[in-house]
Amino acid sequence: MCADFCNLGKQIRALERSDADYFHFDVMDGNFVPNFSMGPDILRSIKKITKVPIDVHLMVQEPIRYINEFVQAGADILTVHFESSNQIYRTVSTIKQLNVKASIALNPASPLCLIEQILPELDMVLIMTVEPGFAGQELVPFSQDKVRRLRRMKENKGLKFDIEVDGSINEKTIKDFAKAGADVFVIGTSGIFFKPDPAKAMIELKRMAVENIGKKYK
Repeated sequence: MCADFCNLGKQIRALERSDADYFHFDVMDGNFVPNFSMGPDILRSIKKITKVPIDVHLMVQEPIRYINEFVQAGADILTVHFESSNQIYRTVSTIKQLNVKASIALNPASPLCLIEQILPELDMVLIMTVEPGFAGQELVPFSQDKVRRLRRMKENKGLKFDIEVDGSINEKTIKDFAKAGADVFVIGTSGIFFKPDPAKAMIELKRMAVENIGKKYK
């Protein structure tokens, strides 16, 4: 949602050259979050021009209604918010049955205990480090500690899911989140798209993350 939609294809190709591992595709319904964004038709168009896996982040109420549509449009990972559904296990199971990776997102104030029972079913957990819905927000101050605790929980249980962080990830914060235990970093407005050369900014941020992943989080 942070990209320049007049130059979306050009930006996608530039970020491919920067060795981006995923494209993060934000979907917002104006209900679960107070904003609107992209739908399956845009995803389908993007899928035609890139082989980079697409992580579709459904910030929508009762996401189970849209899973099949976004899988058909080309999602490789589907992330749903725990807070958005009263049938989260069924939602995750539906994603897995369609041979797509399943991820659950937690809003900043939602405790980790909400997803503890379902962690073995997940390929990724997304920790929101800002409130979902708008780009350019200030980092929620306790986010790094939450990532650190999730990393301990993962290792204590011997699980394999990735830990993703989304919101205010940039050159000032990415090292600390890597040390806290994050594996996947969503980078948008503050990290690349407001930079003179987004691809160059991506390369540098990826280097900073890789150099610090797992160094110290206890």
